[in-house]
Amino acid sequence: MNQRQRALRVGLAVILAGAACLAWGCNRDAPDAQPTTKPAAAPTTGPATSPALTTGAASSMPAHPGAGAIMVNSIGMKLIYVPPGEFRMGSDPSEPGRHDDETAHDVKITLGFWIAATEVTQAQWVKVMSINRSEPKGDNLPANKLSWPQAVDFCRKLSQAEGRAYRLPTEAQWEYACRSGSTGAFSGGTADEVAWHMDDSDGTPHAVAGKKPNAWGLYDMHGNVAEWCRDFYQRDLGSAPAVDPAAPAEGGARIVRGGSWDNFARACRGAARASFNPAYPLDRVGLRVIIEPESPNPSQNP
Repeated sequence: MNQRQRALRVGLAVILAGAACLAWGCNRDAPDAQPTTKPAAAPTTGPATSPALTTGAASSMPAHPGAGAIMVNSIGMKLIYVPPGEFRMGSDPSEPGRHDDETAHDVKITLGFWIAATEVTQAQWVKVMSINRSEPKGDNLPANKLSWPQAVDFCRKLSQAEGRAYRLPTEAQWEYACRSGSTGAFSGGTADEVAWHMDDSDGTPHAVAGKKPNAWGLYDMHGNVAEWCRDFYQRDLGSAPAVDPAAPAEGGARIVRGGSWDNFARACRGAARASFNPAYPLDRVGLRVIIEPESPNPSQNP
């Protein structure tokens, strides 16, 4: 290759790089662009675990837990046991604030699971990921400004550190845990009693567990920061009964549940559904993790 050809090739590379920056931004820490019709892959760059976690032993898990049983893991995260059961997912047509993608139907959850008592805090996030891009900053504030792949990566690294399978809840698991046996729009009290929402948040997220918990001891299932779920968004959930429902294997937007400090209270209802591009790190979205249920038949693990 002569000098002129080499110069032309370098110039073309610079032009292409500039075009990519215009489209997606040049921050190397920004999530990779995700296709809108394929699952968003979790990032694999960086160390597998934070040094603070590599020597931490996993805490003991009760062999036969009951509803509301508590365990604490190596990063100080409290998890609550949610037993198997059945519930009515979605909302009644008469519920104020209802949207037409909340079709009511019966759901059976066959496997109990452990779910974090609160959203992942910034202190917990830093112990696993070693960096904090949340705003505003605060150890006990919920981690936010994170994309769906970044939330999945947190689960992956925590799983490696703990020796257990952590992941995001399915939409059905999330709503089942949120309702904790209740059937109304809010579980555990009124909107103002259980949720930081637009009318009481002063335009900012708040320290976790600042409002009343639900019957199973879970805080902030309504409001504060919305929470990524595992599923792709599916507008029509149908009215037929479902057992351990899972979303389609492919899709575009990912489900976000719970509403946030930046939403009206109606968007924080237990049945309210939202969805976002998984690549977008939003200041009103965080995450809550579960420990993956263990099925007697490994092929049936969700």
